[in-house]
Amino acid sequence: MPRILISECKQEISSFNPVVAGYDDFLINRGDDVITYHTPVRSEVGGALNVFATRPDYELAGGYCARGITSTGTVSSTAFAKIAEEFLDAVRNAGAIDGIYYSLHGALAAEDVDDCEGYLLEKTREIVGEKMPIAASFDLHGILTDRMLQHPDVVTVFHTNPHTDFFQTGQRAARLLIRLLDGEIRPVQIRIPVPALVRGQECITATGRYGKWVKQAIDFENSPGGLSGGFFIGNPFTDVPDLASNVFLEADGDEGAAIELGTRMAKEFWEARAQIQQPLLNLEHACRIAIAAKGRIVLVDAADATSSGASGDSNAIVAELVRQGCTRTVLAPCVDAPAARACMTAGIGAEITVTIGGSLDPRFKPLAVTGRVRVLSDGHMRSESHGEHWYAGPTGVLESGPFTWVLMSRPVSLYDRTPFLVNGQDPANFDMCVVKSPLCQPRFFNDLAEHVLNIDAPGATSANVKGLGHKVARRPLYPLDDNFWKGPEVRVFRRH
Repeated sequence: MPRILISECKQEISSFNPVVAGYDDFLINRGDDVITYHTPVRSEVGGALNVFATRPDYELAGGYCARGITSTGTVSSTAFAKIAEEFLDAVRNAGAIDGIYYSLHGALAAEDVDDCEGYLLEKTREIVGEKMPIAASFDLHGILTDRMLQHPDVVTVFHTNPHTDFFQTGQRAARLLIRLLDGEIRPVQIRIPVPALVRGQECITATGRYGKWVKQAIDFENSPGGLSGGFFIGNPFTDVPDLASNVFLEADGDEGAAIELGTRMAKEFWEARAQIQQPLLNLEHACRIAIAAKGRIVLVDAADATSSGASGDSNAIVAELVRQGCTRTVLAPCVDAPAARACMTAGIGAEITVTIGGSLDPRFKPLAVTGRVRVLSDGHMRSESHGEHWYAGPTGVLESGPFTWVLMSRPVSLYDRTPFLVNGQDPANFDMCVVKSPLCQPRFFNDLAEHVLNIDAPGATSANVKGLGHKVARRPLYPLDDNFWKGPEVRVFRRH
């Protein structure tokens, strides 16, 4: 009976968020709890479990899972050292195993380790030896490195942006691992780095230019000689040496077709790099448009996207609306533990004066607000996207004239409506909603909106990449530099 070890380590960071993440910023599961937690969840591990369940001759061993509560700043060296040791101890103590599945992200970086996923894979290989079959799945915002491909035998990557195929990505990885264990395939992988960072609506796979190359990778994956494929666009906010976009294709035995397709994809992507950028509206101008509009407005503050690694405590858009005398109703989230505590202390119905914003990232100037506490909650919630548990800490809803703030003590992902809905606030009931995510699923916010305004606001995850201040990423790199690329460099990885 083949015995499969299943573990997870997922986090995405912004190097430009000044708040260093600690061990407590991760949710941890160990042993059997790994299986119990993920079985009902539409995650990558949930998808893998779904496939393994079709094989009654397989035994599953829960290893170790560390999932970021949401994306953060760089992880402290102490926190990652502890996570890595616990992750690898689960391998050392797993007993006899015949294969491994890891759910990883690809954009996790610590103060002293810039390729955390590569590190975990490398150390795992040292423990289990060269012959152990290993499958790994990644987010397409991962920053692919040679080390991340040198150690796993089979790899899958998300095909959708915004992400809706968590479950399917895990399923694909599990199926490949089964085929590998059954001796059906001889995987060979290619990586083609493209030194270009892209961001914005053209990165939506269903409608944007980027979707063309993802579709080609999917077609290759489903072809007779293909096993897996995808196009990593990386995370522009994780300032590490290998920061880039990457074509990834995995073939069965012969890499010739993968090299031919991958080379063409890389060239086309580079040629279209300028078109795969997000046009941004000046903050003052965008607020004027929103105030003058008649219908619902989505105010996209991707510069403070907690799901991309920002702190979540920006008040920049609301502060400008206040300055311009906005009277239309506005719903806005903010991570501000002191303000949330003030709401909890005062109680529902109390009128309080607090400052909002800038409690974590000093680039935001605190805004004085007087309002009435309308709702209080403990911050526990289940994501409407995939059912995972999120924790925002003590949370208060403060109503100040036309502005309604959802004040959280801890950051959670803001790419869906969960933090609003669990606190009794439906974005559809407001004239405007501040959405701190670059690519929300349209059905949650954008449908029926008169305008979706992508705003050039300050923050650690701004699509205005040139202004972020990269210091570590290998240069030249578009859009920080331009007109330098000499063409595709194909890297081939064959384990056996």
